[in-house]
Amino acid sequence: MILDTNHLLAGLGTGLSGGLLAGLFGVGGGLVMVPLLGTILGLDQHRAQGATLAAMLLPTGLPAVLQYHRRGVVSSLPLVGVLVLGFLFGVTGGSLVANSIPSWLLRYGFAAFLLFLAIRTHLRRELPTVDREAEPLEVRPGLWSQGLPIGALAGLVSGLTGLGGAVVVIPLLAARFRMTQLEAQLASLMMLLPPIGLPAVYIYSKAQGGLPWVIIGGVALGFAVGALVGAKVATRLPGGRLKQFFSVLLVAMALLVALRGR
Repeated sequence: MILDTNHLLAGLGTGLSGGLLAGLFGVGGGLVMVPLLGTILGLDQHRAQGATLAAMLLPTGLPAVLQYHRRGVVSSLPLVGVLVLGFLFGVTGGSLVANSIPSWLLRYGFAAFLLFLAIRTHLRRELPTVDREAEPLEVRPGLWSQGLPIGALAGLVSGLTGLGGAVVVIPLLAARFRMTQLEAQLASLMMLLPPIGLPAVYIYSKAQGGLPWVIIGGVALGFAVGALVGAKVATRLPGGRLKQFFSVLLVAMALLVALRGR
C-alpha cells in the first residue's frame, strides 16, 4: 500500500508538470512526462512511453481547451477531425515499430528528436493571423491533402516516442495553414480529447506485459489540473515568447533523457 501511494504521488507530480506544459504549449505533456517517469520512477523507455500514452486516453486536456475558448482563441473542428483520422493510422504503425527497437536505442532516438524539434521551433517565424471572415480555415485548400498527412505523421511520432504528436502538429499547422501559435496549440489539445492513443496503448501493454496503472492514474489526475493552470498562463503570453520557452524546454528534456542513459 505504501509503495502504491508513493507511486500515485509520483505520478501525480509528473502529470502536474506535463499538464502545465500542455496548457502552455499545446503539447500532450509527453516530452516532460516520459523523461520524468524514467528518472523518478525508473521506468524503462518503452513503459514510460506507454504509461504516458495511457494517461492521455481520458479527456484530461478539456479544462485547458475551455480556457482557450474563454480567452477568445478558436480553431477549426473539421481540421481537428481530419488530424484525428490521420493520427489513428500513424499511431498504430509507430507503436509497433517502437516495441521492436531496443530500449537504449529508443531513448537516444527520443533525445535526438527533441533536439531537432528545438532547432525547428527556434527558427520558425510567427506568421500573421489571416482574415478568417474573408477566408475561413474550413474552406482553405489543403484541409484533407495536408491535414491528413500531418495527422498521420503526428500519430507515427506519438507511437514511436509517446509524445502525443503535438510537437509535430503545432509547427506544421503554423506553417501549412498559417495558424498562430495559440490557434495551433488549441487544435493540438482538441485532438487529445478523444482516446486517439488507444491502439498504441494496447500494443505497448501487450508488448511490455502490462503497464503501471496506479502511476497512470496519478499522471492523468495531475495532468488535468496542470493543463488548466498552464492554459491560463498561455493565453496571457505572446506567441513569440511561448515559442522561445518551448525550444528551451525541448533542449532541457533531451539532455535529461540522454544523461539518464549514462
